[in-house]
Amino acid sequence: MQETKTIRVLIAKPGLDGHDRGAKVIARALRDAGMEVIYTGLRQTPEQIVEAAIQEDVDVIGLSILSGAHNVLFPRIMELLKERGVTDVLVVGGGVIPYEDIPFLKECGIAEIFTPGTPISQIIDFIKNNVKK
Repeated sequence: MQETKTIRVLIAKPGLDGHDRGAKVIARALRDAGMEVIYTGLRQTPEQIVEAAIQEDVDVIGLSILSGAHNVLFPRIMELLKERGVTDVLVVGGGVIPYEDIPFLKECGIAEIFTPGTPISQIIDFIKNNVKK
């Protein structure tokens, strides 16, 4: 019998966004789906998020943002991951992100963007089917 590794997910709130209900709902749903979830809390810098991801040896980083700063903060996180040699972590984002911004974020390396109303089952399936480790 082959042993399966528990997927480790870091849920992070970059920037000055002070609303985390959605992030907590997702964190709980991922935990209930059998994943190990680490939640960073509010108002994290890109540097703090990348450092936490490395320290916690996560398989997935889930970024949640409502402040409108996604086009600055998400690419900065991807840049820092690259600088630190982290290439095996799946990065997804969610929150209030205009559809027209999604192609740019994907070009920066964000694997998927989940907007309000996305079924939680879709997020869980995406992570399970695309995790890199």
